[in-house]
Amino acid sequence: MAEGILAGAGRHLSPRGRLFLYGAFRRDGVHNSPGNEAFDANLRRDNPEWGVRDTADLRKLSEANGLRFAELVEMPSNNAILVFQRSA
Repeated sequence: MAEGILAGAGRHLSPRGRLFLYGAFRRDGVHNSPGNEAFDANLRRDNPEWGVRDTADLRKLSEANGLRFAELVEMPSNNAILVFQRSA
């Protein structure tokens, strides 16, 4: 799902347009709370291809689609907003 969202944003956002992703994210391979780690395990138990996405992986994927990582905004309940911007 993340692959399609970032690919679509790379194709359809205007230059300097922004994409905002909200949710639980691992930060460079590390969960930021036991609750997010348990949530990740539950998702992967249902389907090994699912799970909490990692910020490092999303950054690489964004770059491959003409976007750059702009900002991580911490949110309540151990969630975050990731902001990506399309290259000019």
